[in-house]
Amino acid sequence: MIQERARLLVSSILLTGLVAITGCTRSSEPPADPGNVVAVYKKASCGCCTAWVKYLRQAGFSVDVHELGDLGLSKKRFGIPAAMGSCHTAEAGGYFVEGHVPADDIKRLLRERPDAKGLTVPGMPAGSPGMEVPSGKIEPYDVLLVSKDGTTSVYAHHGG
Repeated sequence: MIQERARLLVSSILLTGLVAITGCTRSSEPPADPGNVVAVYKKASCGCCTAWVKYLRQAGFSVDVHELGDLGLSKKRFGIPAAMGSCHTAEAGGYFVEGHVPADDIKRLLRERPDAKGLTVPGMPAGSPGMEVPSGKIEPYDVLLVSKDGTTSVYAHHGG
């Protein structure tokens, strides 16, 4: 009887150890692809920014949201000229993404890796991602590529 209890105790200890080791070595979710991560800087009260974040997630991006009281500091940090600003700033793959830039344009930027600072959609064009309107109409707008010297070129055109 004592031997049976000792055997049961040893078996229990071994089983507990095996479960603990298995739990420690089990593989977890693979880390997010760093090329798929977007950090978004926005004000907590901005509804269109929240809609853009939701849109990016639906497009397959992993989005980290940082709610700030003053967005001017993040725009300054990325070197975004005031005339090219919008309601939120994001960072993806070492580039800034300013405003309501479509996900496909961000994916293209990350795939092509141009020698530039980032992309911007100045203002808040109706119908752009996060700025959808009930009619479904898209106001024509350009996505601009901002080069390292601050000059811009049209990267993509949407609407109209």
